[in-house]
Amino acid sequence: MEKTTTLNLRVNPDVKKRAEEVLSQLGMPMSTAIDIYLKQISLTGGIPFAVTLPKAPETINADLMTVEELQAKLQKGYDDVEAGNVQSAAEAFAKFREKH
Repeated sequence: MEKTTTLNLRVNPDVKKRAEEVLSQLGMPMSTAIDIYLKQISLTGGIPFAVTLPKAPETINADLMTVEELQAKLQKGYDDVEAGNVQSAAEAFAKFREKH
């Protein structure tokens, strides 16, 4: 099928860059990925995946904690900072990416 329509989109540059890196590993240009996405919308009659908020693990979900549990976690965090048990956000996210 011939492609004759142009889309002009504004997206977050970091999100675009990360998506392009993944698509490059798949050998797929961004335009093909977007075309697939649009085809799936028309085939399924909606967004082709669940659009939901991520759920926090119960061990860190403050909505599921008692006041005492929340205070204990906050105190542990404070104690860790006082003891120098800290890492930068960049280090934390790098470790997270390695695991996932």
